[in-house]
Amino acid sequence: MSKLHIISDNNKKSSKIKNLLIKKIKSNNFKKENVIIVIGGDGFMLQTLKKNKNTNKHFYGINSGNYGFLMNKFSSKDIIKNLSKANLVTISPLEMEVKTKNNQIRRSIAINEVSVLRQSRQAAYLSIKQGSKQIIKKLVSDGVLVSTPAGSTAYNLSVHGPILSLHSKKLSISPISAFRPRRWKGKIVNDKTKIVITNLNPTKRPISAVADNLEVRNAKSIAVKTNNKIKFNLLYDKNRSLQKKIKIEQIRRETS
Repeated sequence: MSKLHIISDNNKKSSKIKNLLIKKIKSNNFKKENVIIVIGGDGFMLQTLKKNKNTNKHFYGINSGNYGFLMNKFSSKDIIKNLSKANLVTISPLEMEVKTKNNQIRRSIAINEVSVLRQSRQAAYLSIKQGSKQIIKKLVSDGVLVSTPAGSTAYNLSVHGPILSLHSKKLSISPISAFRPRRWKGKIVNDKTKIVITNLNPTKRPISAVADNLEVRNAKSIAVKTNNKIKFNLLYDKNRSLQKKIKIEQIRRETS
């Protein structure tokens, strides 16, 4: 059995939690195989997961940021018990393939969402396909967003997209400030689907494609699909699983 590996964000709160945690682990002589503890916010967790995408590690997040949806709440008193009894959730990311105006191909993965955004003051003109099936011939909007269930309570929720159950095997396609058709609310599709978003006017109306926080500018077309070959193993406290957090957000949304 190997000792826990701890990665922390570079701020005072993260450093304080890390120092407390090291003392607790030492005093309890606690060891756990194959686990990385990540101290920070959701952004830091996403960054850490991507850096370790080819490992089979388990990741236990401790929130030192603002919301910390992907993280666990730190409890100095219960941390050893929480680590011992943490539940495992496995998720797969989206894979984004972008063809730019200069016909360059750029690839990246997204754990939460792929967002396509207008790059100028003018609205984007987009077409969206699901495999060979046309979802929408011409969407005039600020952009569109493709979200995983894990990311459905993040940016997707802010643009009024649906919250997806973690085990739904679905993806959400949500417009961002749709102008035409004004009443189009988006679509929920099977997560085995390949979604292709095409810029109908790349010269006059440039767009960016963003995988979580990695941006590719001057995109001509964006293909998005789930990459089931990549698995991220996340650990959650027994009473605060990711599925439970998603359900709480659903209830909150319905009653707000």
